[in-house]
Amino acid sequence: MEIDVNEDATLLDVLKIQYPKSSATKLRKMLTQGRVTVNDEVEHRARETVAKGSKVVVLDRPAAFDKTPPPTVKNPVDLDVIFEDEDLLVVNKPAHLLSVATDRLEVDTLHSRGVDYLRFSNPKAWCFIVHRLDKETSGVMVLAKNKSAKEYLQEQFGDRQVHRLYLALVEGAANVKQGTVSTWLMEDKFLNVKAVNSKHPKGKEAISHYQILKENEDNSLVEVEIETGRRHQIRMAMQYLSTPVVGDELHGAETDPYHRVCLHAHSLEFLHPSTDDPVRFEATPPRLFNIR
Repeated sequence: MEIDVNEDATLLDVLKIQYPKSSATKLRKMLTQGRVTVNDEVEHRARETVAKGSKVVVLDRPAAFDKTPPPTVKNPVDLDVIFEDEDLLVVNKPAHLLSVATDRLEVDTLHSRGVDYLRFSNPKAWCFIVHRLDKETSGVMVLAKNKSAKEYLQEQFGDRQVHRLYLALVEGAANVKQGTVSTWLMEDKFLNVKAVNSKHPKGKEAISHYQILKENEDNSLVEVEIETGRRHQIRMAMQYLSTPVVGDELHGAETDPYHRVCLHAHSLEFLHPSTDDPVRFEATPPRLFNIR
């Protein structure tokens, strides 16, 4: 589809005018997938200014994502590495492991393992936390190997330009097989999360798009795409649908057969901090998510 630009605007605003019923997340996904060209050049940046008279084209088929196989060098650190280059360390975090130490100064965290992994080959190496997963959540996380990459990635997370897909094994099945849960959440000083009114001064919007992939008599496998990254956002959304995540007693689950909260960060899509090319990484879900 070809779009004529009648006035200077950001690329995202141009797409919003053409696709008024599409969410900002879906429009940004077009960009990270390489589906949008400006004057015959692929453009990934949502905030890029498009001049009046420019020709914007939305392609039907997304560009392929390139994946680099994980490194083959043996390393004694217990870390499931998905991808590594000069800027990124992408890993599959196991359940029951903190992303980063709290004020209790835990020794074993995903971050500490990342640092130890890098220092196996370079004693001065370091990595930075860009985002976090709950201790009980498994799945793909990206660590930055330098400050520049960290700042650019955090900017993308802050601007909701990172596309995050999760898999949740839940109790029962939602009455509506796909939809959006939009709530306002507040986190207190004790890290407790609760739903509040949209006018609450400390409330932050939490937007989750879900669809049921599989279901049986007891459980459903739900795919969730989040626009925002609030703590316990998906767990609260599933509770709102009366289908709490298996093992999530805090939010109403009555079963815990796997001794964990059955939530898995399945994929991340973002722009590479050095090349601005779209990249996508996936973490294979544990077998417990293979329901029939």
